[in-house]
Amino acid sequence: MSEEPFTSGLDRIDRNILRALQKDARIANSDLARLVNVSAATCHRRTQRLIENRFISSVRAQIAPAGVGLGTLVMVGVVLDRSTPESFAEFEKVVGGMKEVLDCNLVAGDFDYLLKIRTRDMEGFNVLHGKKLITLPGVRQIRTFFVLKEVKDNAPLAF
Repeated sequence: MSEEPFTSGLDRIDRNILRALQKDARIANSDLARLVNVSAATCHRRTQRLIENRFISSVRAQIAPAGVGLGTLVMVGVVLDRSTPESFAEFEKVVGGMKEVLDCNLVAGDFDYLLKIRTRDMEGFNVLHGKKLITLPGVRQIRTFFVLKEVKDNAPLAF
């Protein structure tokens, strides 16, 4: 039995607005309104409500990493030496301030955290590893995975 996704407070028009904005957040309000079959004023009001109610968390450009010199993608599994709220909080605070870390997720399984990191190249990652990653608070083990090919990245949510 499939579970109905959480869409409390969303009707068909709201979901269509969200789907359209996931594909192209630069779409003009008038074009979006036409696409979802409502007036421009109604579409604008609904879009603002979706933002205010945090169904839309941000609107931003997706930059081509290689174009800005960050073509190497690395996934890093981190195991901490202690599993305490304090050690997790300290690790998360430091990682939260690292510009190279795109994502940091607390995970279940072989690692405590999984980091998504972008660097210029392998040498750039080696420097980051030696100067920052191994000095992170509470780190017992780091496992590095260089991404050879990005098959699917940041796909739209299916709802």
